[in-house]
Amino acid sequence: MSEYRYELLTQQRDAELAALIRRSLKARGLDIPGTVYFDEGLDHLSDYYDHPDRAYFILLKEDRLVGGIGLDPISVFPDCCELQKLYLEDEEQGQGTGYEMIRLIEEEAVNRGFRRIYLETHTNLAAAIHIYEKSGYREIDRPASVVHSTMNKFYLKEL
Repeated sequence: MSEYRYELLTQQRDAELAALIRRSLKARGLDIPGTVYFDEGLDHLSDYYDHPDRAYFILLKEDRLVGGIGLDPISVFPDCCELQKLYLEDEEQGQGTGYEMIRLIEEEAVNRGFRRIYLETHTNLAAAIHIYEKSGYREIDRPASVVHSTMNKFYLKEL
């Protein structure tokens, strides 16, 4: 990963990240209500993640934003955070980068004292599901509180 580097998301990168997320969702038929595609805050994610309990890391290749991944505490399970918004440019996929991003966010979660990590995804995101399962996430039943109603697969991992 020497050609890559991580940085915390800043306002200067909000538009690039929102564009990446929208492109990715549209390519997979998820540019529909009930996904982050229509979230009011998508164009200003740095505002949301500018909080001591949250973090969002962008992945840069040279100086171009090619991916991102975040975490946010969640009260659905004790000592748990949510892995949020893992996105990676299509041309960067298939090289182990997604696994590396998951390792980064899991290390961050452990450093912040979390013992579990939860995520929501959709069956249209087959590559992501494959990475999550190979990374030790186990599928669980849909929790009572789900923010993005279109999501239909739910996972939990003990850290």
